[in-house]
Amino acid sequence: MPDFATLALFCAATLALLLVPGPAVLFIVTRSVAQGRSAGLVSVLGVHTGSVVHVVAAALGISALVAASATAFTVIKYGGVAYLVWLGVRKLMTRAPAEEVAEVEVHSRRRMFWEGFVVNVLNPKTAIFFLAFLPQFTDPAAGPIAPQILVLGLLWMALGMTTDGTYALLSSALAGRVRRSTRARRRLDIGSGLVYLGLAALLTGEKA
Repeated sequence: MPDFATLALFCAATLALLLVPGPAVLFIVTRSVAQGRSAGLVSVLGVHTGSVVHVVAAALGISALVAASATAFTVIKYGGVAYLVWLGVRKLMTRAPAEEVAEVEVHSRRRMFWEGFVVNVLNPKTAIFFLAFLPQFTDPAAGPIAPQILVLGLLWMALGMTTDGTYALLSSALAGRVRRSTRARRRLDIGSGLVYLGLAALLTGEKA
């Protein structure tokens, strides 16, 4: 299992990533603004229930890679760092449109839960991200990879529900301004890009 230092580093890196709003946060904020805080919290639960699918898939897939080839596992870890760099550069080069105000229909809480679940499960970028991020904090010498991935995935989900829940609680008052401000969205993109690049640099240093 991952040691305490690895878990602490993972939690710090995860919080840095989760605090920068992404597509899931936008979905949660939109629902919270349209139908209130409880709707946002239901959306949070749906999104992170969907994360279970990706965590299990990552655990099984990465474990199979380790069983097949240690070299393949090393390649996927360095590929993960490269993916984080690509995400960071893409965010820094993003130019937000002048206006982006969407009409949001009112849905039942059950429908919002399943929308959040499906949005997350069917997002290939989420699957790729888990495959790229979680292996950075595993160590074949510490034991089987699958349990390590599951532990890291559960930590990710717990932290994600905390940060996304906070966004849901605050978004009713703040999200309208952010969504209508090109400057604010641009600052979020820059912040996100720097977080991705900084994390990639940190993980590369850990391997040295």
